[in-house]
Amino acid sequence: AAAAALGLLPLGKTQSPESLLDIAARKVAEKWPFQRVEERFERIPEPVQRRIVYWSFPRSEREICMYSSFNTGAEDPTAAPGGAA
Repeated sequence: AAAAALGLLPLGKTQSPESLLDIAARKVAEKWPFQRVEERFERIPEPVQRRIVYWSFPRSEREICMYSSFNTGAEDPTAAPGGAA
């Protein structure tokens, strides 16, 4: 109510704080691929694994399109030499 009164939030909207689990999982996902996390730590509780995986995926449509069309630069093994198909 105080934040809405200060104009920080639209009237009628409340915001709950992010959980410590989500904050930690997001920070881990920003820095390390999930495979590296799995290799590094023997026991990761399942709820923690789920949140890290959740935050590992891109959020915006632009990022999703960018990653879905990612090209590694490797040639197609079925293509003829010289790039001619």
